[in-house]
Amino acid sequence: MPEPLLQAVGLECERDERLLFQNLSFSILPGTVTRVEGPNGSGKTTLLRILAGLNDAWTGDLSWCGKPRDQHRESYLRNMLYLGHRPGIKPLLTPLENLRALMAGRRPLNDDALLQALSGTGLSGFEHVPCRNLSAGQQRRVALARLLIADEPLWLLDEVFTAIDASGVEAIESLLLQRAQEGGAVIVTTHHDLNLPDMGRITLGVGPSDEC
Repeated sequence: MPEPLLQAVGLECERDERLLFQNLSFSILPGTVTRVEGPNGSGKTTLLRILAGLNDAWTGDLSWCGKPRDQHRESYLRNMLYLGHRPGIKPLLTPLENLRALMAGRRPLNDDALLQALSGTGLSGFEHVPCRNLSAGQQRRVALARLLIADEPLWLLDEVFTAIDASGVEAIESLLLQRAQEGGAVIVTTHHDLNLPDMGRITLGVGPSDEC
């Protein structure tokens, strides 16, 4: 069995004096897609933010390629892609400008590659339109264009299917499978019924419907 890309042992997290999860352990192997599931308020988004290094209010152990994540944080962040349930784009910038900014701190690409990625998410003709003038679905597609040029082995995706039509959902599913087939790994939260073979699951417990 290959070494896990990411391994969690005994994770525990509280929010607003309420225990979200405890004794949570799992291994994310190369070549896999794993869905985090559970009712609203069970901590799905919180878990992804912990894995992305955006939430430090937790206890337990996280390992990256067999080494403590926090001792190799720079390497981990360089090899991890996180897309939150909000698009995370700047409304005054165009799709091209947003994608250029998103890639600047990672792997700068020429505009031809960025334009091709935007075209791949159905944004041909909108590359130079300020994002504030785009629909919610189009703004989501700007962020999703990042997946078409991503080379990080680990993807953490929180509700990326929001405001996406049926053809877009199918395209994203294909990207997740491709990432796994290339030896990477994907952890995803979604209310969409994914049509992916051999999908792993991390199941969180019951909680009130106030997850954010």
